[in-house]
Amino acid sequence: MSKKLVAYFSAGGTTRKLANSLAEILGADTYEIKPATLYTGKDLNWNNSQSRSSVEMADINSRPELSDKDANIADYDTIFLGFPIWWYVAPHIINSFLESYDFSGKVIVIFATSGGSGFGETLEQLKPSCVDSTLWIQGKVFRGRVDQKTLSDWVKSLPVE
Repeated sequence: MSKKLVAYFSAGGTTRKLANSLAEILGADTYEIKPATLYTGKDLNWNNSQSRSSVEMADINSRPELSDKDANIADYDTIFLGFPIWWYVAPHIINSFLESYDFSGKVIVIFATSGGSGFGETLEQLKPSCVDSTLWIQGKVFRGRVDQKTLSDWVKSLPVE
């Protein structure tokens, strides 16, 4: 059986709740991916093209600074990587995270929260930031509240130990 980590970024708390529930089901450790400067409500205003998140997402090369690089990735075989969907893809802080560690030989399962959009080109945009993982698995986008049974059933359906 592999050792698992649930690493996640959550700007508003929704992804954090899901990640903690997932970690409980998996018996996994958690690691919160935090920006050096936390996002405010104003920063997250997607209706404002000048908001911090809008500006970051408009630039494919944007890499928000991480508050730390203390995840012990080497200790894990499987990484469940969670985030909210922003502009139909993962927030660029996820690229910052992937580019900060060695994922050689790891399995990465992505999952996301979203009010309505799917993964879009998320996996295609993340892979170049982490070319050394053994296997990428595009998991699931969760909408609204997710009960333990739904989450547990999803985990059982995955091709990982």
